[in-house]
Amino acid sequence: MSAARIGLVSISDRASQGIYEDKGLPALKEWLEAALLTPFETVTRLIPDEQPLVEAALREMAEECCLVLTTGGTGPAPRDITPEATLAVADKVLPGFGEQMRAVSLKYVPTAILSRQVAVVRGRCLIINLPGQPKAIKETLDGVFAAVPYCIDLIGGPYLETRDEAVRAFRPKSAQKPKA
Repeated sequence: MSAARIGLVSISDRASQGIYEDKGLPALKEWLEAALLTPFETVTRLIPDEQPLVEAALREMAEECCLVLTTGGTGPAPRDITPEATLAVADKVLPGFGEQMRAVSLKYVPTAILSRQVAVVRGRCLIINLPGQPKAIKETLDGVFAAVPYCIDLIGGPYLETRDEAVRAFRPKSAQKPKA
């Protein structure tokens, strides 16, 4: 079985310029390593908040990955353009993800209502925008990832299995593969 390919994109002007260390990409990879049983490999990008660059990275990654997770650029600041770039490359929008991500984050911070995170399908790839801070990345993924493997099934991607102690993937009985 070949490894699933997962794209990780950190969107930050300052981190991409080396002004500070990017913590988004390591946080995403660490969470995935703890959660996924399925072998996977990552494709990573660290790019500034420039919509054409983000769109190009998302288009490229969607061609080779079943899942792309972005971190950063989802707030109301003038340079926060991640949702706009994500929507620009979308075939379908999945509003339930954004609603649930904000609901999860509201348990921790009242400023979650400022988040503009979205999730979309492009071809056979699910793209999800996540917050920029490692703690918030973990909280958000803990709150929404149970639906990700089945979504990837539905769009024609690989069958992702999770470690139940990290996050239990939900699939209807008819979509579950027998355990070996």
